[in-house]
Amino acid sequence: MTIAGSDPSGGAGIQQDLKTITACGCYGATVITSLTSQNTLGVQSAMAVAASVVASQLQSVLSDLRPSAVKIGMIPDREVAEAIVRSLSAIDAPIVYDPVMISTSGYPLMAPDAIDYIAQHLFPLCTLITPNLPEAERIGVNNLKAAYLIKGGHADSDMMTDVLHMPDGTTHQYTTPRIRTRNLHGTGCTLSSAIASYLALGHTLPQAVALAKDYITSAIFRSVDIHIGSGNGPLV
Repeated sequence: MTIAGSDPSGGAGIQQDLKTITACGCYGATVITSLTSQNTLGVQSAMAVAASVVASQLQSVLSDLRPSAVKIGMIPDREVAEAIVRSLSAIDAPIVYDPVMISTSGYPLMAPDAIDYIAQHLFPLCTLITPNLPEAERIGVNNLKAAYLIKGGHADSDMMTDVLHMPDGTTHQYTTPRIRTRNLHGTGCTLSSAIASYLALGHTLPQAVALAKDYITSAIFRSVDIHIGSGNGPLV
């Protein structure tokens, strides 16, 4: 089950999550938290789905299906965060949270009052949190009790290293060469959805991250010369 915002251009959010989940061999259910207007050029607007509607979607899915894993993406405000926490508090499945705070183009996607609530109430429910470097600085990863994957894509280097920090203090590193392309729209959504999918299939967390890294690296290679839209193109 993916809990995230909608991207009408299909490159990120719920739409990209479903593509990834399917490609990884799983079946995806969805809970939409925000309706965005965006494309490869950026986010033009976003409207949060009412918390009561998010709660109703969660009830519909969880009362009938039994998710083997949960991926969480965009949480627009505290009320939606509260609805998610209430619904997931008793769920017995790995939870992967990609803390989407600001779009690549700089559009704010999370209200400030949601961040502290999420850190206090959602993080303890998570199996894995996948912040990029700016997000890691904002949420203060040193205080996390869950495993967290620091993504190295924002670092200025020809090699990119993602570091998985496990709750017992051990770490796993995943290093890949930087692929020079502007077609990186939705990479965070893709990676977190792939990790959740591989966890659902029974892999350990380090194995799931390794498989997801292989998946997204291949997707980026395939997308280097693809021309979809006029800006930062999606993965295919």
